[in-house]
Amino acid sequence: MSLLPDHWIERLVKSHRMIEPFARRQVRKGCISYGVSSYGYDLRVADEFKVFTNVHGVLVDPKKFNPRSFVEIKAGECIVPPNSFALARSVEYFRIPRNILTLCVGKSTYARCGIIVNVTPFEPEWEGQVTLEISNTTPLPAKIYANEGIAQVLFFEGKEECRVSYKDRKGKYQGQRGITVPKL
Repeated sequence: MSLLPDHWIERLVKSHRMIEPFARRQVRKGCISYGVSSYGYDLRVADEFKVFTNVHGVLVDPKKFNPRSFVEIKAGECIVPPNSFALARSVEYFRIPRNILTLCVGKSTYARCGIIVNVTPFEPEWEGQVTLEISNTTPLPAKIYANEGIAQVLFFEGKEECRVSYKDRKGKYQGQRGITVPKL
């Protein structure tokens, strides 16, 4: 596998519509940066959040997910309570080519504030908006800014195409739009 540089990412955007909308340059002025970088793409968090709460005293069970586990927020900013967690989604819609695998890591600006962003790999031929898992590891409330950068996607090209892609397996998160909670 090899890590793809900025000009290859741009080619894949043109040939496969891999990222929509796509920022060809890194946008930095007055915001947490987003857009193409040297070897990746800094995606933005949308203005929709599901913040976990213990108000209803429900159990978080990935096999029987209860929507009463969270409070829905649509705003330009989101406050994640201390030692808590929120789900969000990317502004961008991704279409991953069959010979590409991605890894997504949190941005250093948030990491330095105790905010951890977890995203599972985008498998070959997966497509959709990315559901972002945002953890506030601090004992203080933490602010997340909508429509600004939150995580960086790194693109890896396989030496050969995989035999079976996410699309071939009819993956349960294929084509997701909005924040997608766990499915069995």
